[in-house]
Amino acid sequence: MKIIIVDDEITAHHTFLGDVIGKTDAEYRFFKDDEREIADYIAKNKVSAAFLDISMPHINGFELAKKLIAISDELRIVFVTGLNVKRADLDPEVRKRTVGFLYKPYDADELRNLIAVIERGAQKLTARMFGSFECFVGENPLRFSSNKSKELFALLLAYNGKSLSMTDAISQLWPDTETDKSKILYRDAVWRLRKALKEAGFNCVEFGRACLFLEKDDIQCDYWDYLKGLPADYNGEFCKSYDWSVDYLSALDDLRKK
Repeated sequence: MKIIIVDDEITAHHTFLGDVIGKTDAEYRFFKDDEREIADYIAKNKVSAAFLDISMPHINGFELAKKLIAISDELRIVFVTGLNVKRADLDPEVRKRTVGFLYKPYDADELRNLIAVIERGAQKLTARMFGSFECFVGENPLRFSSNKSKELFALLLAYNGKSLSMTDAISQLWPDTETDKSKILYRDAVWRLRKALKEAGFNCVEFGRACLFLEKDDIQCDYWDYLKGLPADYNGEFCKSYDWSVDYLSALDDLRKK
């Protein structure tokens, strides 16, 4: 596997090299912000991923990413930055190719985790909401460290692209819990959900201030398919064991009758 690293700061190259040398079989090539040289290399070599700084004197990392993915159908992108940039800020085509972000000063384990994700190839998350709720990244179950973090993710999928506020999540997951305690439980579930997705290398949730946003790219969900009229095995059960799921059954049953 070949990767390139683009950063105008030489010290950043040294840091990157120190974090990966001897710990991955990937071939890597370093570039400063010479767009023509980088594009020429991508055109002539099979490169799996590009780690791009965003703010450089002669080129913007976002614009460079757009030009590079136009050259290579297989290229994946990781943005390396000190800026507060999220997936929602990206151009839609770039977003589809973006594996994640490394925020400076980044942790070496985060870097190696992203490289491992790239080595495994582009993965999809499969969500099964009819019957009991289950999720898989590739062929592996998505492992949650608490039942509530799993339920929170199910609720976010049920929102089908709409943002999920902390208030809505609490009202449905902890309806009978005192306010201050419910906020603590919500934050714990959010932290555990973030951790589960990070460990799986599938960062599809934007964790905003008291609000969650779902990036639907690379997610296959039987519930979403059913809403679009595609074949799905709806058997009258939807996320069973979650109290809030009963609110969806009437609409689902009406679709089945049609």
